[in-house]
Amino acid sequence: MHLIGYILLTVALIGTLSSTVYLGLVLAAVVKFRRDSAVLLNPPVPDASLPAVSVIKPVHGLEPQLRENIESFFRQDYPRYEILFGADTADDAALAIVQEVSARYPQVPSRVVVHGESPWPNPQTYSLHCLSLQTQHGIIVATDSDVEVAPNYLREVVAPLLKPGVAMSTCLYRGKNVGDFWSNQTAMLMSVEEPAGVLVANLLEGMKFGLGPTIAVKKEALEEVGGYEKFCDYSANDFILGNLIHKAGYQVVLSSHVIDHIVNQSTFRKMWQNQLRWRVTERYCRPKGYLGMGLIFAMPFGIAGLLAGGFLWNWTLGAALLGWAVFNRFIEAIAVGWIGLRDKPLLRKVWLYPTRDLLGFIVWCVSFSGTKIAWRSSKFELRGERMVLRKNAGNPS
Repeated sequence: MHLIGYILLTVALIGTLSSTVYLGLVLAAVVKFRRDSAVLLNPPVPDASLPAVSVIKPVHGLEPQLRENIESFFRQDYPRYEILFGADTADDAALAIVQEVSARYPQVPSRVVVHGESPWPNPQTYSLHCLSLQTQHGIIVATDSDVEVAPNYLREVVAPLLKPGVAMSTCLYRGKNVGDFWSNQTAMLMSVEEPAGVLVANLLEGMKFGLGPTIAVKKEALEEVGGYEKFCDYSANDFILGNLIHKAGYQVVLSSHVIDHIVNQSTFRKMWQNQLRWRVTERYCRPKGYLGMGLIFAMPFGIAGLLAGGFLWNWTLGAALLGWAVFNRFIEAIAVGWIGLRDKPLLRKVWLYPTRDLLGFIVWCVSFSGTKIAWRSSKFELRGERMVLRKNAGNPS
């Protein structure tokens, strides 16, 4: 019994140390992000200096808050921009909302591109490719359909591209829960766990990747690295595009703007599938860093410490290790979610974040068990960073 206790205690101490070091990096990264954001926003760029922009947005069926999401892009405080929407078929349910909203904003040029079913394994990348070929301006802002943005969004994501050597900018996003408990687990992932990793990467080595909900890129740089067809079968097109832009000698910048990512996962299964898909994809994109990711969680090691205290009849030590793990996660959630991303609803639910941390560790462990992911109504298998459609896989919903 004592041997088990000492093994658990060793694991708990290692994990407590590593998660504490990571928390320190997170705090430093948040400070850097706020400082850099202030620099990016000052001095403000006058309208005459802002280049014309093409916003491209694939849509696919009805989504929660779709009308509000789309309308937020028509309400931009930006002098010259167009919006292009891409869909597989002309009868896609999302297009009725697109047409309704666009009719109310005739001053904003907008078009619908019906590009047909994707011949590529990654249908979103195909949609972005087709839309990019139709753009009229030199800067492309690619964005998802399930995000809502503030009126200053385009100003803040485009401004970094005016600096010499910068060819791409991307944004952090916070989860906006419009569902229930399971949606909240994913929302907290988006507001704390995911941005914490991005901020630490930005602190340690700068941005060498993009974040899918928003990527602003100079058209000439996109064409130089081969365009979207360069990674037609990659799962993480956002990561790969940023990586290629960086390798081409350009700078990738993390914008000061933070967008709302709408989350409505009504069942545990949907929540689990989405999070597992993200983690399996991440494992293939950065295998070395992903392996060490298990040491950034705190709650598993706090629980191990509590169990060690029980086996060693030292409940004070066990409770202290668990207590620090909980406090560690509270600090991280407040620092990233509130100070970094200004996620006000998170403050009311910060007491739930330790459960998110534990769930995140479980998803991380399971992500090593296979190569299969589910996305929309299809299932895929990852071979390296590439995705292959699994035929006759059924509907994963």
